[in-house]
Amino acid sequence: MVQKGKTVFVSKKRKTAIAKVVLKPGEGRIKVNNVPLEYAFPEVARLRIREVLELAGEDVWGKVDFTASINGGGIISQADALRMAIAEGLVRWTRSKKLKSVFVDVFGKSIFWDPRQREPKKFGGPGARRRKQKSYR
Repeated sequence: MVQKGKTVFVSKKRKTAIAKVVLKPGEGRIKVNNVPLEYAFPEVARLRIREVLELAGEDVWGKVDFTASINGGGIISQADALRMAIAEGLVRWTRSKKLKSVFVDVFGKSIFWDPRQREPKKFGGPGARRRKQKSYR
């Protein structure tokens, strides 16, 4: 199923974080901005990323090396962007509709595209919806 020299490029966004991932034949190594995954994120963010890998199974991702470049956003949105990119990359790598349906069943469609964005602040108040108080009594 995997041809020699096969490479898959995937780019995904979550909020303002952008993750670009390259999948190549390898031994299951994951590097984020040239740093191994174990050192790149806090434990909570690593768990979010590992969920996708555990669902795919080590027989799938153990034969692939992931090289990721992430810019923008916060820690969790970067982890979510990376998680979406890894999921999309594994589906493209294996060309498996079964794997895609497993991801959609567990995470919903948000594993491939998440439209939620921060609502911009408007004038007349401290936030997007909150207004200044008119009077008291």
